[in-house]
Amino acid sequence: MQHRIMVIEDEEALALLLKYNLEKEGYEVIVESRGSKALGEIEKNHPSVILLDWMLPEMSGVDICKLIRSKPDIKSIPIIMLTAKGEEEDKIKGLTSGADDYVTKPFSVPELMARVKTQLRRAPEPQGISEIVFEDIRMDLVEKKVFRGETYIHLGPTEFRLLKMLMETPGKVFSREYLLKNVWGENIYVESRTVDVHIRRLRKSLNEYGPDYIRTVRATGYAIDINPLGDDKE
Repeated sequence: MQHRIMVIEDEEALALLLKYNLEKEGYEVIVESRGSKALGEIEKNHPSVILLDWMLPEMSGVDICKLIRSKPDIKSIPIIMLTAKGEEEDKIKGLTSGADDYVTKPFSVPELMARVKTQLRRAPEPQGISEIVFEDIRMDLVEKKVFRGETYIHLGPTEFRLLKMLMETPGKVFSREYLLKNVWGENIYVESRTVDVHIRRLRKSLNEYGPDYIRTVRATGYAIDINPLGDDKE
């Protein structure tokens, strides 16, 4: 399973540096810059580890950390606090707020990657999610059924896996190569245009009962989005 790391950092250059290095390690990365929005993103995405900046606009990292620890469904997620504060009393404050580790800026990227791996080894197995919802589309992951409003939509196994991948991270554009690797599997050879065929089938099944939320990004791939207009439909 690909681990998902959430970076909550308002310094854009540092956030991009962390994203690049984490993705190079094979992790899926979600970046959020606003403290006030961070908690909702954590509850939606259930990351394996959180890299949390101390100083954030609108809400501090310490306050976010305390809120995370107060929520039963996300309280076990490991948190590494990132901060320019290096005094011992600040470190104690960060750890007593619920952080599992504490890294002072500027830090060594290889050291931080090592600390992330350490927390992943300690992290509990993610709790099973029974359903995913995007607008009026609902996926029942237990019964392997899809509904649009109250209407049951019959999907083949491949279309079901494609839709699940898209709905797990709305707005994210997935390349055809990524979808092939993660939906069909690494050891199965199929051409990239096979993805297009199954996306067309998925669209046909879903769009009979509502608007089209699948966005085609020319020469790149696909996403599920509330406003998919402006791209070519294949």
